[in-house]
Amino acid sequence: MYIQSGELVTILKDKLRIIAKFLTSMRFTLVVIIFLVTFIPLWIGSIYLINVAENQLINQKIERLKNQTTMLKNHIIAEAYMDNPTSESVEAEIDQLSNFFDSRVQIIDRNFRIIVDTYLMDENKYNVSSKVIRSFKGENTFEYDEENQVIEAAIGMTGKDQEEIIGVVCITFSTTDVGTVLDEISDKQLVFEMLVLVIITGLSLYFSSVFVRPFKKIEESIETISQGDFEEKISMKGYYETEQITEAFNGMIDKLKALDDSRQEFVSNVSHELKTPITSIKVLADSLLSQENIPEEMYKEFLTDIVSEIDRENAIINDLLNLVKMDKSAAELNVSKVNVKDTVELILKRLRPIAAEKNIELVFESFRPVIAEVDEVKLGIIINNLVENAIKYNVLDGWVHISLNADHKYFYLKVSDSGAGIPEELQEKVFDRFFRVDKARDRETGGTGLGLAITKGAVLMHRGSVKVYSKEEEGTTFTVRIPLYYIGQS
Repeated sequence: MYIQSGELVTILKDKLRIIAKFLTSMRFTLVVIIFLVTFIPLWIGSIYLINVAENQLINQKIERLKNQTTMLKNHIIAEAYMDNPTSESVEAEIDQLSNFFDSRVQIIDRNFRIIVDTYLMDENKYNVSSKVIRSFKGENTFEYDEENQVIEAAIGMTGKDQEEIIGVVCITFSTTDVGTVLDEISDKQLVFEMLVLVIITGLSLYFSSVFVRPFKKIEESIETISQGDFEEKISMKGYYETEQITEAFNGMIDKLKALDDSRQEFVSNVSHELKTPITSIKVLADSLLSQENIPEEMYKEFLTDIVSEIDRENAIINDLLNLVKMDKSAAELNVSKVNVKDTVELILKRLRPIAAEKNIELVFESFRPVIAEVDEVKLGIIINNLVENAIKYNVLDGWVHISLNADHKYFYLKVSDSGAGIPEELQEKVFDRFFRVDKARDRETGGTGLGLAITKGAVLMHRGSVKVYSKEEEGTTFTVRIPLYYIGQS
């Protein structure tokens, strides 16, 4: 079976995409973190243990060397070997020390001349190294040359009077056996580290898989939700954090479902609201067309009804357009300094004739002058909708009270009426689109069910808030709070 070059490129791209996806995943990050947190300390600890072992071995050899050198020095002094270097017992001890430690021993007199060299290379030559000079000054040295793997010692010898240094014992002591021991330890540690590395990698892959499993389930649920299925819920017990995530996710699903239901209900309501006037117009028009010799009065009556339905259709469309404008996140406000009291009085002047038809008393109370940075048109929509609703859904011979107040940050508009009130269980829905407390009464007043939704949108655009307080048979109060100074989008 042959694979074409194009197919091979596609396969390679897919493999690379999978690798890139894994390298940028949380699981890979967790594996790397677990690996670093466990292996690096292990590696540093191994280096530390090697160094400790090396230091201990070197120190042990130095201590043994000190003891043997001290014994040799004392023997040399006792035999007066520096004055007459012919003592066979001293020479035997020097050879024994050299052979035992695999070292080179030199005896140097006060003239820096080498009188004994176990390597027989430098006898009768002179050694004026810094170590020898320091030893003649009374400073004994034991230095470890790690690069050459030797210990170099230089110990001064005093005469029987213990005052003058008469010579120096120099020993160069090989530590290759220490390197051999350390290499064996390093090899065993390497095997141990590789074993630990394999175990850590396996455990990190396993635990990272367990850790990201809830997120995988959430991902699968999101895939399901993206297909429009809002019924599936996640049930994830275990860690507190995953339980919190699943609770938040299930809450989000509920909100999305509510939003989807609201959207479907909105589309249904829009269709119904737009279709109703059109149906009425068609029925009226068909009635005119199906009859002959229609009296002029009836003709005018039918046309008046048709115009009324057209006006109703137009009102719904205008409200929908206003609602769309309020929904746009990029909607701009034409902000200017507005005298809110004058705006309220102007709107009340237009609405007083409507209130007079039901003998409703309009009372406006302003506690202080209010100048605010607002969009005057949208502020007018807010005031008009609240006051007009208070008039429309009021009782005969009722009242509507409007009050205006302010503090150093906000101005407050309150609209109260003596209407029938809103049931407590429905108060949260009054700002929903097309929601009506009493649909039959709304038909009579010509409401579209969008006024309060538009009002809330305009208030939110000003970074304000609107609330409703109502009690059945006692009336309703709407309160609006808007900043005096416009707060633009950050």
